[in-house]
Amino acid sequence: MDPQATPSSGTPGNGPVPAGTPKDRPARLAVGVVGAGRVGTALGAALSLAGHRVVAATAVSERSRARVEERLPGAGVADPQDVVAAADLVLLTVPDDELPELAAGLVSAGVPVTGKLVLHTSGRYGTAVLDPLTRAGALPLALHPVMTFTGRPDDVNRLTGISFGVTSPEPLRPVAEALVLEMGGEPVWITEEARPLYHAALAGGANHLVTLVVEAMDLLRSAGVAEPGRMLGPLLGAALDNGLRLGIDGLTGPVARGDAGTVTDHVAELAKVSAESRRAYVALARLTADRALGAGLLRPEDAERLLEALAD
Repeated sequence: MDPQATPSSGTPGNGPVPAGTPKDRPARLAVGVVGAGRVGTALGAALSLAGHRVVAATAVSERSRARVEERLPGAGVADPQDVVAAADLVLLTVPDDELPELAAGLVSAGVPVTGKLVLHTSGRYGTAVLDPLTRAGALPLALHPVMTFTGRPDDVNRLTGISFGVTSPEPLRPVAEALVLEMGGEPVWITEEARPLYHAALAGGANHLVTLVVEAMDLLRSAGVAEPGRMLGPLLGAALDNGLRLGIDGLTGPVARGDAGTVTDHVAELAKVSAESRRAYVALARLTADRALGAGLLRPEDAERLLEALAD
């Protein structure tokens, strides 16, 4: 199935359009957004730039209504049933925990979905969560943008070049990948069964990174550093670059050197500040030591001393 071959019910008759522009493309899709949050409006805006037309969106709060007006001009605000009914391509951009109930609720309400592309943006789920809609005739897609969204105007620009975790029935894979490419992203295929691990890896990396940075800043303030962010920026930037380019071979610091005495001092000092800080340091240092040992960066005898220093 080719997205350019889908019905053009969303194509307005608004006069001639210069050749070569997105609006000159045939069979544009009418897009509906159920959940006008940061992600939904960013993707809706990106699809508009690709030549599709956002016709309707749900918006409960004043903030979400303002977001629709700003990012999706011309889109009407309606309830979920009417948004789905008006669209060829439906974006279900609601919180993860609301997605199963929403999918089942649309079917229970008798909303016609036969032949409609219905996609969600949850990293946690594949397309199985849309099974009620699929059984009713919808065409399910899971397109997860691997990016954080702040609600600022540059959210749409952030889509350029990022990865999207793509899961769909095999016949719809070209459609899913084409939509990602139209939004400026890079499709990466994730199987249905691998979806939870995929999301755990992303959340663990991104969310815990923020926690680690904030923790380091707090500890530096306690040590008397007035501008911890300024101190950490170059160091953490280099560490991230090393990790992405070199993997575990980019590891530096006392664990990589097998410096058990320094690690012992760290653990003792952190225990004075916070039991949680100490536990986090110990857990991460153990994981680091195991990886360094496995990669041959750390001698077994040094690893043994480190693990003794990190024992409870």
